[in-house]
Amino acid sequence: MMKDFKISFSLDDSKFMTAVRLAVGGVCAVADLDVDAAEDFKVCVTESCLILKNCGFKSAEVVLRVSDGVCAEINGYEAETPSEGQNELSLALISALVDCKIEKCGNVINKVTLKI
Repeated sequence: MMKDFKISFSLDDSKFMTAVRLAVGGVCAVADLDVDAAEDFKVCVTESCLILKNCGFKSAEVVLRVSDGVCAEINGYEAETPSEGQNELSLALISALVDCKIEKCGNVINKVTLKI
């Protein structure tokens, strides 16, 4: 049976990013990922959160799942004035490190799915 680990938080407070990174590291340990893969995944989840913040979202939910590796779904919520944002560098970094899928509403990224 697959179980999800969910974290909902405000993107306005950078201290929550540290907590999210710690939670992602814990899930990666449960999945027996090596240290380098876990670090790459933590970077990608953090960058995904920054992408959503750049697109105007005020909060996010990260859903982590252990199933043949680790999967993360990062959803943006509460966008007052959503915009495309400048995310090319973050998207290039994420694409280089893990499998990723980007979902948009119009031209605005509202969900990032990562798999390692």
